[in-house]
Amino acid sequence: MAAYIKHISYYTPRCVLTNEELIKDFPEWTVKRVASKVGIDQRYISDEDETAGDMAAKAAEKLFEQHDVSPKIVDFIILCTQSPDYYLPTTACILQHRLGVPTQSGAFDFNLGCSGYIYGLAMAKSFIHSGIAKNILLLTSETYTKHIHAKDKGNRTIFSDAASATLVSTSGFAKIGEFNLGTDGSGAENLIVKTGCMRQQKQLEDYTTLKDGSFTSSDHLYMNGAEIFSFTQKMVPTLVDAILSINKFNKSAIDLFVFHQANKFMLDFLQRKAKIDKQKFFHCLSRFGNTVSSTIPIALAEAIQQDRINYGHKILLAGFGVGYSWGGTILEINETLGL
Repeated sequence: MAAYIKHISYYTPRCVLTNEELIKDFPEWTVKRVASKVGIDQRYISDEDETAGDMAAKAAEKLFEQHDVSPKIVDFIILCTQSPDYYLPTTACILQHRLGVPTQSGAFDFNLGCSGYIYGLAMAKSFIHSGIAKNILLLTSETYTKHIHAKDKGNRTIFSDAASATLVSTSGFAKIGEFNLGTDGSGAENLIVKTGCMRQQKQLEDYTTLKDGSFTSSDHLYMNGAEIFSFTQKMVPTLVDAILSINKFNKSAIDLFVFHQANKFMLDFLQRKAKIDKQKFFHCLSRFGNTVSSTIPIALAEAIQQDRINYGHKILLAGFGVGYSWGGTILEINETLGL
């Protein structure tokens, strides 16, 4: 049985951190430099007491209201997050009760980052194909800004908090194609929060500013930008070719490419390296920042609102990052759109 995206909605926190406000903490930078380097004009910051579960609930409630969907039709909840409300129970179980989804529904979290939306679509499709569920609420929600040290200039310019809700069903506006997925755990330490879980529960308080001005801390988000870029520039063009091959399309048949919204430099490089027509390469990074697992669904919603996706179009999705992990698929638009 085929699986389709039926509806997409997203939620952003009320607090907006602009470049003008950010450079007050880093006077050696300018608004122009931040915008040109990472391509982000603002990012969203979750409230101190606002969790990934709270944001996921708000995204789901927005979907129900915007599209006149009853939570009673949902028979599975999948939540992608790397900042769950608790070690246990799983946040998805709490959301089942909070959202009024039937108790006959399945629910679980999975821990994945920038490729998480793709993996979530793959699982939702498999549940429909196997007959396990008919209406899956796929949620992505991340509060990465809570992992970032106040002095970490690099990560504070890039990351943003947001949540998305996607209803995957037996009918909808976008048919979900075949997937290509991959993992290389040898790069795990290049994007990591080392302390807080069972491997290293106690904080190490080893904050260090390096000679190049970058910042490291085992107790906060650490990203080796050079290694992440090296991994991405080697893997993503190959991923694009693999997605096209498994779905039996040529690159010229794709109407829009929607990649994980990492940063402007990386996206511009990948567009050139993968030889993608610039007019077919969508990004909305400047308004939202890097919202991790929510970047692709937010970009899809924005592309629809901007009339960049229409009936008959084929959309290639590609997610990549922490893990290392990557994946992609193609959506075929088969009906008139409307969020």
